Amino acid sequence: MKKTLVIMTMIATLISCNEKNPFYSEFPNEYGIPSFEQIKTEHFLPAFKEGIKLQQAEYEAVANNTEVPTFVNTIEALEYSGEILTRVSSVFFNLYSAETNDSLSAIANEVSPLLSEHGDNLYLNDKIFQRVKTLYNERESLGLNPEQNRILEKYYKNFVRSGADLNEEAKAQLRDINKELSMAQLTFGQNLLNDNNAFQKFVTNEAELAGLPESVKQAAAVAAKEAGKEGQWLFTTSKASFMPVLQYGENRELRKELLLAYANRGNNGDANDNNETIKKITQLRIQRAKLMGFDTPADFILDNTMAKTPAKVVEFLQSVWQPALNQAKAERDELQKMMDAEGKGEKLEAWDWWYYAEKLRQAKYDLDEEALRPYFKMENVRQGAFDLAGKLWGLQFKKLENTPKYHADMEAFEVTDADGSLIGVLLTDYFPRPGKRAGAWMSNYAEQFIKDGTNHRPVIVNVGNFTKPTSDKPSLMNMDEVETLFHEFGHGLHGLLAQSTYPGLSGTNVVRDFVELPSQIMENWCFEPQVMKTYAKHYETGEVMPDELIEKIQKTGTFNQGFVMTELLSAAILDMDYHMLTSADDLDPEAFEKASMEKMGMIPEIIVRYRSTNFNHIFAGGYAAGYYSYTWAEVLDADAYQAFVETGDIYNQEVATAFRTNVLEKGDSEEAMKLYLNFRGKEPNPSALLIKRGFVAN
Repeated sequence: MKKTLVIMTMIATLISCNEKNPFYSEFPNEYGIPSFEQIKTEHFLPAFKEGIKLQQAEYEAVANNTEVPTFVNTIEALEYSGEILTRVSSVFFNLYSAETNDSLSAIANEVSPLLSEHGDNLYLNDKIFQRVKTLYNERESLGLNPEQNRILEKYYKNFVRSGADLNEEAKAQLRDINKELSMAQLTFGQNLLNDNNAFQKFVTNEAELAGLPESVKQAAAVAAKEAGKEGQWLFTTSKASFMPVLQYGENRELRKELLLAYANRGNNGDANDNNETIKKITQLRIQRAKLMGFDTPADFILDNTMAKTPAKVVEFLQSVWQPALNQAKAERDELQKMMDAEGKGEKLEAWDWWYYAEKLRQAKYDLDEEALRPYFKMENVRQGAFDLAGKLWGLQFKKLENTPKYHADMEAFEVTDADGSLIGVLLTDYFPRPGKRAGAWMSNYAEQFIKDGTNHRPVIVNVGNFTKPTSDKPSLMNMDEVETLFHEFGHGLHGLLAQSTYPGLSGTNVVRDFVELPSQIMENWCFEPQVMKTYAKHYETGEVMPDELIEKIQKTGTFNQGFVMTELLSAAILDMDYHMLTSADDLDPEAFEKASMEKMGMIPEIIVRYRSTNFNHIFAGGYAAGYYSYTWAEVLDADAYQAFVETGDIYNQEVATAFRTNVLEKGDSEEAMKLYLNFRGKEPNPSALLIKRGFVAN
């Protein structure tokens, strides 16, 4: 009790002495949205340091507690600790991904090793571990409910996986490895962002843009003007910028230049080169795995997933790889015939694939994807996702005005349940800019949890890099962007609908190969005809997309899927190859990648989705030895969606409720497969994926 009073006094003193630092108290608005306009760069570092100091005091209170370990005085004390550190970390790292600058990068460099050390101070604290271990060994006699049992088990495993059972010498080695690794991963991400921002292709002759839709040229002209080159056209390595060139640009050299610029990010022998960083990260991960008693990083990482072992993942990937590759080869031959018919004697190359695939789509299905854009206004697509959540689960979304923002592109929505109760807040930030990393993602500014009888509702964010609006047109999306919006919205629902007592079990805090199920199942709905009719409306006339166009989209459902899956799976296999290494002393990432592609039989007309030097997911994100999870989860989502299809109603309320209560609300409260079985009643059928992709007949 005395220790608790001491900590409360420290917090009160801190608040009184630093009234202007917004991180030292809850954000004042009713939803808990961060006070972005009040947060200044100079607030972060002091808040990090004080947050670490205060949580360390909370750790020491647990470690030095002379009372017998109980679930409340040990597990709950740890789980609810670190309020200020959690607050500043969530804001900082979200901004670091979406709105960074040199100052934030400098802070990240300073904070990253501090946070690594702080984490070690918990998980390498033997006094705390012994309390947790005692509870774990006695768990069957403690009368814990399933959620309490799960969080106890999770803490115990996290301690063991963090080195708590190591001797003191090994613990010291692990601390050094963790610090170095955190910095190396940070460097990888910074280099990649810098390289993304460094590349600019200015076109001065409009003739070089032959074939490009006017909307694409207009967006490029606006970008050039903003860069101080009015009268020119600017293209970057943002997919929203260069992908239309790959699809429609007749200028083969321009297609080649842009694709290679994208593929070679981090591999240009300059200050942003990531080759040495990859070697260092891989070496450190191998050292850590061996220190923990595992042969490879993959063995160590996968021990805490649904798949469990590298052998299981490799077997799974190979079962999908060969059908995908066979389909890709057939698609390649068809595209080569189109090129041959032009009589130029050219061989299909990677920078030709999208261009001729688009031509083939138009020839086969009379479908020009660019002609669909007017029906995919971003605001309408987003509303379509909202309406779908309304039909399935009764959720309502109301736009909030005058809420704090870190950028003008950000929008906020209050999310309420069918009974009017607050679910949480969804923030969206959809357009590219120099301070934002590439890709699309979901994160949170506040997680859902229950404490002292109060259900703290979450603040969730969806971030993307979709086609920007221009002076005379709104954001008009392509099909891939539509699908991505629905995908990230699925992650958002996983966070929003969480109903866990403990933040460590809430929402997306699940094993890596289960986390993509809620996102990928949403992709199944987005191009269903009855769903499209709710959002696919012409941005000028409001006309719903004609049935003829919707029918064409349905017919192209399995078009080019050999390419799509081969590009994706090759990245997953490359990831596993890196993380099954037992030594990286002589690692040359470019040569290693080449050997990996040759071993898997990758055809040269397709470039792996992420080259090693820009594979942010595995070298700077959380997907090390885990990129397979997108395909693993696709087996789950294809099978889960069948539960709706089998009823003849894709909005079936009984199935929707079962998915919400057994998956979306549960977070990590039970083993992932148990949650799936609770929903589906049987294990997923792997053939559902091959049927969905068109590799085998239904």
